[in-house]
Amino acid sequence: MARWRSLTRLAAAAFAAVAVGGVTLAAPASAAPENTDVTPFVVGGTRAAQGEFPFMVRLSMGCGGALYSPRLVLTAAHCVGRTGSNTSITATLGVVDLQSTSGRIQVRSNYVYRAPGYNGSGDDWALIRLASPVTGLSTLPIATSTAYDSGTFTVAGWGAAREGGAQQRYLLKASVPFVSDSVCNGPSSYDGDVIAAEEICAGPLSGGTDTCQGDSGGPMFRQGGSGLVQVGIVSWGNGCARPNYPGVYTQVSYFSSAIISAAASLGG
Repeated sequence: MARWRSLTRLAAAAFAAVAVGGVTLAAPASAAPENTDVTPFVVGGTRAAQGEFPFMVRLSMGCGGALYSPRLVLTAAHCVGRTGSNTSITATLGVVDLQSTSGRIQVRSNYVYRAPGYNGSGDDWALIRLASPVTGLSTLPIATSTAYDSGTFTVAGWGAAREGGAQQRYLLKASVPFVSDSVCNGPSSYDGDVIAAEEICAGPLSGGTDTCQGDSGGPMFRQGGSGLVQVGIVSWGNGCARPNYPGVYTQVSYFSSAIISAAASLGG
């Protein structure tokens, strides 16, 4: 079963640099071997409007992320290398069209914090600190309780629009329904592979709508008490948009205390 929603999730080969809309996507020099698995995309989605999701971030290794604070991007652990100084990642923000230069903001990283418990299964979150703060864009608050961990969610990303397809020039969005742990971990689906305490499944069981290759690390979010709130991080799945195999997302509420603590230690 393919695990990560990555460019190489269907193969074990290292992922080569590729130009998408004038933006070069390349694995960071410090990435560990497992981090070549960095891709899911939005299948069955529609184009997002400029400014609709101002917190969306495109990362140069081919992942997504969300602006947690003016200097921090929340993404997936499998998208990055080890914790430590890292100036090899470029974050692109402020545009839905990666070819557009109007309003586009690009900032380099200076540090990566990868979840200390990450070993390739679970604990799939990380923070990237930017070299300078991003101004003029709203951030995406994280869920700190399970109150919003069900219902209908929104996913967005520049990943492929079909399994095995190319990454996209334009930001795509889609709505995906919550799938219970009992169904997602059932014999017709992931059969126990989902870590129920720290992962959320979402997507129609009939297939057709999902995140995919190139969407790893991007946010899954919904309306909260006073605006949008992030409830998931694009993590893994079996293919993209296949029947009975919804997307699997890091459950942000489970890790919220650790994320908040790490962010504070990074000055964000």
